[in-house]
Amino acid sequence: MPTELLFRQDAYLKETSARVEAVNERGGVILDRTVFYATGGGQPGDAGKLVRADGSEIAIGTAIYDPEDKSRVIHVPLAGQVEGQAAPQPGETVTVVLDWERRLKRMRIHTALHLLSVVLSYPVTGGAIGEGDGRLDFDIPEGGLDKAEISGTLNALIARNADVTESWITDEELDANPGLVKTMSVKPPRGSGRVRLVAIGDIDLQPCGGTHVRNTAEIGLVAVTDIEKKGKQNRRVRIALA
Repeated sequence: MPTELLFRQDAYLKETSARVEAVNERGGVILDRTVFYATGGGQPGDAGKLVRADGSEIAIGTAIYDPEDKSRVIHVPLAGQVEGQAAPQPGETVTVVLDWERRLKRMRIHTALHLLSVVLSYPVTGGAIGEGDGRLDFDIPEGGLDKAEISGTLNALIARNADVTESWITDEELDANPGLVKTMSVKPPRGSGRVRLVAIGDIDLQPCGGTHVRNTAEIGLVAVTDIEKKGKQNRRVRIALA
């Protein structure tokens, strides 16, 4: 049974009740629904905890998609979390609690990276999101990027207080509009017959399966912390929350 991805409906949902569907041989817990984002698209899997009916807790270090069934999410406990207590059983109800502070920083950075791809309108060859920082790699033939100039332009876009909204298009509609895809190394999440688009006001529109803030005002000030040459035509631009 697929895991219902509640973060796709509401990225601000911090907890939910859920039913245990299975526990794998490594102790990973598969639930019928979750607020945890599973690792993908440069965004790490969420951390948090599962609270059982007796009040005991299982600390979760990350969430990943089941390699044998990508429609299911595995909640990976920290080492030793199930020792001394019975492992969760299929049918058991737990409360899934997100490490919200960590997630929110990732949402702020992720949204800022969308805007960075507007400031630097070059093909994106890679990216990564951390807690309060992140980076994009660009296919740029020439160097000469200025950190202060990029920071200023990026913060000006953030200061427009643009709403971040989502919509869906079919796979066929995306195929007919290939210019929407900015990232060359990470393909938009597909397979269900439709793809989610993330719009930032009238500033940016691109397919993305990650989590974002609702308005750019929530990002706050950011700074370009480093620009690295990673190849003949590849430049890595790092940003961080100020």
